[in-house]
Amino acid sequence: MKLIYYLISPVLYFFAFKNSPEISLPGAWKQVSGNLTTVVLLQDGYFTSTTYTPESFKETRGGVYKVEGNNILVHQEYNTAEKELKTEIIPFKLINNKLHINDRQYEQLDNGQASLAGVWKITGRMVDGTINELQQRGTRKTLKLLTGTRFHWFAIDPDGNKFSGTGGGTYTFRNGKYTENIEFFSRDSSRIGVSLTFDDHLDNGKWHHTGLSSKGDKIYEIWEKVPSVFPGMNAQ
Repeated sequence: MKLIYYLISPVLYFFAFKNSPEISLPGAWKQVSGNLTTVVLLQDGYFTSTTYTPESFKETRGGVYKVEGNNILVHQEYNTAEKELKTEIIPFKLINNKLHINDRQYEQLDNGQASLAGVWKITGRMVDGTINELQQRGTRKTLKLLTGTRFHWFAIDPDGNKFSGTGGGTYTFRNGKYTENIEFFSRDSSRIGVSLTFDDHLDNGKWHHTGLSSKGDKIYEIWEKVPSVFPGMNAQ
């Protein structure tokens, strides 16, 4: 049976790790075609795939994944390019340490190793000097996925494939200073190229994120790692 790759041609090149000890699954991957760049992030069972130009955001999709043999199973939680969310089985092959899916070839940007690498969910925010726990409402959530060098935040509601916004690019975290360099921003293209620096630290597994937002507003946020649960599987 012939597989349909329409959805994740940019998402699933990453599975070279099964064929080569030099390529591991977690991390960031990139494919460039003309002025379009597609970056796929894979970390702790989550993936995102985003396409953008130097001037504008184009589309993004993401969700959870697992590997079975030489195939990757992907279950979407959001997709700005399609109305229906899907679960797909996609084969891969590795040639000369490049991951090939159909006629696409991808290179690895990092291997997902860093102190902040993971999938984070915002769980608290300081208001008037007091940190307030955010209450979960339905299936709506804001996540931030970090690999070794890349970040990607996205506000979504998997129930109905609702999408509120996204942004991402590269980041560094050294000596308590966390800096984001924005390469795409769905709500406002004028933010592209902006760098934001925050005073951040980890405390008992919680990421304390303080500074000024891209709008210039003071923020103090608490983020916590979340597990990946593929449909039909229990959390590890």
